[in-house]
Amino acid sequence: MSKVDLAQFHKAFHEESLDGLDAMEQALLALDEGAEDPELINVVFRAAHSIKGGAATFGFADVAAFTHVAENLMDEVRSGRRPMEKAVVELLLRSGDIIRDMLSLQMAGQPGATAESQGLLAELSAMVSGGSAAPAAAAAKAAAPTETIEGWDIAFRPFDYLLKTGNDPARMFRELEGMGPLTVAADASKLPSLADMDPSSSYLAYTLHLAAGAKRSAVEGVFDWVDGDCDLTITPRIAAPAIEAVAVASPAPAAAPRAVRDPAANSEASSVRVGIEKIDTLINLVGELVITQSMLSQFHDGVQESQLEMLRQGLAQLGRHTRELQESVMSIRMLPISTVFNRFPRLVRDLAQKLDKKVVLDMRGEGTELDKTVLEKIGDPLVHLVRNAIDHGLEVPAKRLAAGKGDTGTLRMEAFHRGGSIVVKVSDDGAGLNRDAIVAKAVQRNIITSGDGMTDDQVADLIFEAGFSTAAATTDLSGRGVGMDVVRRNVMDLGGTVAISSRAGEGTRFTITLPLTLAIIDGLTAAVGEETYIVPLVSIVESVQVKADAVRSVVGGGELFRFRDEWLPIVRLYDVFGCEGERRAVDAGIVIVVEGEGTRIGLFVDELIGQQQAVVKSLEANYRRVAGISGATILADGSVALIADIAGLVRLQGRRKAA
Repeated sequence: MSKVDLAQFHKAFHEESLDGLDAMEQALLALDEGAEDPELINVVFRAAHSIKGGAATFGFADVAAFTHVAENLMDEVRSGRRPMEKAVVELLLRSGDIIRDMLSLQMAGQPGATAESQGLLAELSAMVSGGSAAPAAAAAKAAAPTETIEGWDIAFRPFDYLLKTGNDPARMFRELEGMGPLTVAADASKLPSLADMDPSSSYLAYTLHLAAGAKRSAVEGVFDWVDGDCDLTITPRIAAPAIEAVAVASPAPAAAPRAVRDPAANSEASSVRVGIEKIDTLINLVGELVITQSMLSQFHDGVQESQLEMLRQGLAQLGRHTRELQESVMSIRMLPISTVFNRFPRLVRDLAQKLDKKVVLDMRGEGTELDKTVLEKIGDPLVHLVRNAIDHGLEVPAKRLAAGKGDTGTLRMEAFHRGGSIVVKVSDDGAGLNRDAIVAKAVQRNIITSGDGMTDDQVADLIFEAGFSTAAATTDLSGRGVGMDVVRRNVMDLGGTVAISSRAGEGTRFTITLPLTLAIIDGLTAAVGEETYIVPLVSIVESVQVKADAVRSVVGGGELFRFRDEWLPIVRLYDVFGCEGERRAVDAGIVIVVEGEGTRIGLFVDELIGQQQAVVKSLEANYRRVAGISGATILADGSVALIADIAGLVRLQGRRKAA
């Protein structure tokens, strides 16, 4: 039998370990807040144990050794010998961070042990060996002071199908050997003849002697993954001086009943990890199917009348099935925003402690789903907003009390769907932005000449200017305004917008609006001369025909038209993109009112063609980046249409106005 290359499983182990560390962190944070649920303690213990076992199997000795000590600490808590104190939670949270770093290093082929990990390992070991035990444990220890376990006798008989589950007794023996000297005797009495032997079946039974005073839980933990797939008896070997004491005491059962694995622990079994590149390939194929369906719908003119109805029915059925397949495939990429939100309880806790503030985090809409690509890129902007809120938005308890507020500030994160978009709001009930300081800084930097006539929200929007900050000193956490231009740029790169609202003494709210997916969009197709453009429906306010007398020219060039109660600039797409438009008079064409970055403009086009779904293709990957264009798509007739970047067009209009 060829030797299995375990390296092929390293990535899966790494991903599962990170999932375990996430679950461990969430459980520890709940315990830190006072939750009294024994299952939370079990979650932490199981995560540490699983990582330790996997690390030992794949040869990540540094990770296994570190996690083993953390597991011992959790075992003391789980058995009641140590209370779950703040110091324990803090140490285990730090341990989780170190384990993440060690895993990343070892996955990169580097040693996992660092000076930082060794220092924390010493702290863990000191707590395990020198920490005070719980009163109940101390009493039990006093009742049997002479009992000393010097080793373990283990009777292990795997069921015949055990090897087919992917478990290997040799791996378990190696893990036991890491606890101390181990001897193994095999019982081959049930070994069949060579002709009847099945290489995937288990025929041997084993008697093991572990010459080490390891904890029962540690020894039992080695066999967790074969629970129910074997006969197992674990008996302690008591040192000679303790024999008499044990005889007069109530003997512990030779083999403690094994805990039944909680079905919730296997709730992930119904999911399958699929490489994102495979999903992307499938999405591209579905996109091509959408294009093919659109092309077929153009061919019915040349079909004989007798066949036309059958063709229409077939196309309708193809369209329905294509739509269902597309929605199904797109749902594969959709993940709950909780995968991003879950990182913030720890961040908020740590920042609040560092700044001596009291903060409660209120998260809502964690089940709201969006595309994985959007999800991966929205994390950093949200981290920056949260850091800013805690560092400069929320006040210290004394200032809050002086302002008539409670001493604990509230930071709220919520997500919900709105039409074809997802909205994420980050708000706090802190001091709000300092209007006077922002206006003064903006005037100093020649961004504005005066704040007169500007609303509070317009003033607040100034913090998105590059490098803008009113902070008197730079902190190592954030500076409200520092990097906010990066936040807006990152959101806009995703086809989204970010807006701000702030009231002095009441707090600040950021509203981020994002597309649910970047792969396929619903758009309005418009013609400009011989060119075709697609305007995302999510950005469209209304399409109107403007009368000539409703248009005003402005000094320096440019036009404004009256839309309800405001004057909006007209952006002629043939001027922006250098193409030949057929219609020049405003009342001869159509104006599409769109909104981006909180600003409305009117896009002038020759005519509207219709609404359709567009499979987004990267223009930058195939050509180069073009200002005002977010991508391209293939139309039913095989021609290429460009997809308008509304936020980019708003910025272009702003620069023209400034010039």
